[in-house]
Amino acid sequence: MKKTTITALVACGCLLAAGAPAQAAPKDPVRALKSKLASGHGVRFTETTTLSGGGKKKIQSRKGTFQFNAKGVAASDITATSPTRPRERTISVGKVSYTSGGMWEGRFPEGKTWLKGNAILGGGSGFYGQVINPAEPKTLAALVKKGRLRGSSLTGKITFKELEKVSRWFDASIPLRMHNDTKVTYTLTLTSAGLVSRVKSSYAATGVFDTNQHEGKTIVIDSRFTGWGAKVSIKAPDPGKVTTDIGD
Repeated sequence: MKKTTITALVACGCLLAAGAPAQAAPKDPVRALKSKLASGHGVRFTETTTLSGGGKKKIQSRKGTFQFNAKGVAASDITATSPTRPRERTISVGKVSYTSGGMWEGRFPEGKTWLKGNAILGGGSGFYGQVINPAEPKTLAALVKKGRLRGSSLTGKITFKELEKVSRWFDASIPLRMHNDTKVTYTLTLTSAGLVSRVKSSYAATGVFDTNQHEGKTIVIDSRFTGWGAKVSIKAPDPGKVTTDIGD
């Protein structure tokens, strides 16, 4: 092959490489989420919570499902395990939650296995669970507004007080907390379709539990989301197994 031909091919190759488009940025996360919000559909998640500061300690694992309506989360079914507490399962439908096990283990009246309440949608595990729910459009919009998108990662900080204004999930997960000015550092990983595949958040443990044993420690929650838009059906437990009265 002639030298001039080889030179021309190399030059063309360089031009093609230089003109090649960069990897496409993820689509608008809020719009992507809204496209999946339909009754009878939802998303599944798994989650690990650790306490760091003087070493790392795993304090809780959860797995669950969110069921959607046109506005966001209509129902949830979450199971939590912990090294220090009995296994807990909480089913929430609308504003009503039903919890079995956990701190209520062994305290149910005979024949009853679920405690009905209106306060904590994530059960007792909510106090150590993910404070950021990417299935809420208002929450996701606030995170996008306050955060910075680089490639497929959205990072930022938001306070408890700011989360409370936009997130029903946050307010119902930890309704009792010590400091509303606590800052949550977050990283959301997005798919090419703009859907959230992972949420990693952290905040000072004293923001919720302001005690000496939590001084200088950080709660870190790592959640993975799969099956956006999959068919989901979450129903309240058998009424015959439900009570609103629990023993001491």
